[in-house]
Formats: sequence, C-alpha cells, structure tokens
Amino acid sequence: MLDDMSGLRTGERIQILRERRGLTRPVLAGLVGMSPSWLKGIERGTRLPPRLPMLVKLAEALGIGDVVLLAGTDMDIGGSPSIPVRSFGHIPHDALPAIREAVREPLLRTPDSQVDVPALAARTADAWHLWHQSPNHRTDVGRILPRLITDGRTAVRVNEGEARRRANEILADIYALTQHEVVWASETELVWIVADRAMAAAQDADTPIALAGAAWTMGMVQRTTGDTDAALTLVNEAAELLLPRLPESGDEVRAMYGALQLHAATTSARAGREGDAWRYWDQAKDAVEKIAPNYHHPWTMFGNSNVQLHAVSISADLSKSNDARIHAEHIDPDSIPSRERRGRLGVEIARSYHQRRDFAAMIHWLEYAFRTANDSVQYSPSARQMTVDAVDHGGALIGHRARSLATSIGITL
Repeated sequence: MLDDMSGLRTGERIQILRERRGLTRPVLAGLVGMSPSWLKGIERGTRLPPRLPMLVKLAEALGIGDVVLLAGTDMDIGGSPSIPVRSFGHIPHDALPAIREAVREPLLRTPDSQVDVPALAARTADAWHLWHQSPNHRTDVGRILPRLITDGRTAVRVNEGEARRRANEILADIYALTQHEVVWASETELVWIVADRAMAAAQDADTPIALAGAAWTMGMVQRTTGDTDAALTLVNEAAELLLPRLPESGDEVRAMYGALQLHAATTSARAGREGDAWRYWDQAKDAVEKIAPNYHHPWTMFGNSNVQLHAVSISADLSKSNDARIHAEHIDPDSIPSRERRGRLGVEIARSYHQRRDFAAMIHWLEYAFRTANDSVQYSPSARQMTVDAVDHGGALIGHRARSLATSIGITL
C-alpha cells in the first residue's frame, strides 16, 4: 500500500485511505474530535500536517497499524520507517476506571457528608506536590484522585455563597490535575469532559486566577487534539484577563500569566510558527523576572527553570536539534524543583538526538528520564515512539538497552 502513495503529502494519504474505508470527511473528522473544515484543510494542504498525537488518532480511526503510512513528504518523523500505533496509543492506566466513574457519577442526591473546604484545598495542594515529586506520579496520584474528585464535587453541592465559590475554585484545580492524569490514557471524550468541567467550575468561582487556570487546562486539550488556533485564542484571552491586574498582584497571578505565555509559545512551535513561538517565550522570560527568584507556581511550575526547559522543548518542536541541545546545556537539573519536569527534560533532550538519528545519546537521555521519573517516560507518546525506534534501528547494543527500557515501560514488542 505504501508504494502507490510514494511522494504524496500527508493530507493526500489521509484522503486516499479515508475514501478506501468509505468514510466521509465529516465522519472521520468526528472520530478524531475535529471539524470537517479542519480535515479538509489537512487533505488539501492548506493547513500544516497534524502532529504525531493526532496522526495516531487518525491511524486508529482509519484502522491503520503503522503511523508512518500517513506521514507524507511534508512531515519530518525522524526518518523512521515504522511507528506502530501500539507503541503509544491509549497507554493503559489502572486508575482510569475509578477516575472515570468519579467524573461521571451524576451526584443527583445531595450528599449527607460535609467536606471541609480548607482541608480540601490542602489535600489538592498535596496532590499537586505528589505529582511533581513522585517518580511514579501518575500511579501515585491516580490512587487518591477519584476520592479527591468526588469530595470536590460534594463540596460544591453542599456549600453556598463564598464557601461554594471557593470550593469551585479548588474543584477547577482538581480537574486540571485530572486532565494531566488521563491524557494519553483515556478516550478523548473523557479528556474533553474534564477540561469542560474545569472551565465550568472556574466560571462559578468567578476569579481571574481560576479562569486563567481553566483556560490553561482547556488549551492543553485543544492543542493535543490539533486545534492550534482555538488554543492560542483561549490562552491569549486568559492572559489579557490577568494583564491589568499584574502590577498589584502577587507571584501566583504573575506566574499564571507567564505560564499562559509558555503555553502559547509551545502551541505556536508545534504549529511551526517559529517567530510567534519565540515572541511568546520572550514574554514569559520577562514575566519570570518579575516574580521571586526561587518561586515556582505550585502546579504549572512556572519559574526560571521552567522557562529554560521550554526553550529546549520549543527548539525540539521546531526541529532545531542543535539549538535544543545548546539550551539544555545551560540548565542545571537540580534547579528544577519538579521531578516530573526533570524527567520531561530528559525526554526533550532525547528528542533532539532522535532528530539526528543519534540513538546512543537518545537512549542515554531516555534512561536518565526513566530513572528520574518513571512515569514521564512510560506515559509519554514521544518517549515510547523513540524507544521502539531504537529497538528497530539502533543496532545490537542500543537495541538491547532499548528493549530493556521498552519492557520497563510496558511496551510489547
């Protein structure tokens, strides 16, 4: 099947495979959570080709087992002749059923039990701390998240007035953590439900910081599903909401503003908009200079080290592998207070070496990331893709190390 599509763009390949399956454009677009006009733009080449996560969803919807079949002449996938969908599509997680139930439970009856709102805030802060400090952050947070979701929803039901608004603010934060937990592990519908409920809770809380945090969460989902324009519009509107409040605000509000700038920078980079990406990054760099030197936002982790880490990510997203490594050389991993983000740094550096087909350096940084934060590798689609690629094309020695890593992160070869 590959031979008769040689030399075709990604969109042309998608259109051919869609028509062979007898799917209309609206049906396929709906299966991956996008609009028919978005898919039309992809097929006709008037939009940039989708990134790897969206290609995985398209491959699943089209019944394709190898993502490379969709990657045409207009995409850079690191030269890999094979990227199996199984390597990173819907990464299983034991906590997911309980989380799904906690999110979807109707709660039609008013609960008899009371939930102490200040205690709920403390538990939520502890959960975010666990996310950033545990080497198994998804596993450990997954154990406590279902009860936290239920108690957050209960607190909103049983309180009134200012206490209810505060409960909604906390619930928005809980849903933000939930979105982090379920992405890549659950069906797209659940991820959207979580993001939508975060926004609804923030609107009921009616505070700028809650609305900005919910926009940050919703923007993550929009970006993951390939809706770049909507993500940029949303985070820019949220930043504009905070902007007039910055002169008299504390570090939390200023850090959230900076986190929105980094969000826009990454979104722009993944859309190939290099100038916009670095413009937003510069604004984040300006923002970090206006907060306390050692401050990091408790869940976005916005702070000086996070700004530096994003420079690595942006360069990798733009396929500027040399620039990514140069930025990485200026980062002291110990300056990053989040173990999860230190693990992510390893994955981002590995991406820069993967782009050069340097499998030895790539597997070194993936192993570093795994030692630092297991779940940052196990639940990363790009890390899983790179691991499989190293098994197939890294040679005997690297392939041996990659197979060991693949076993550790649950990839069946």
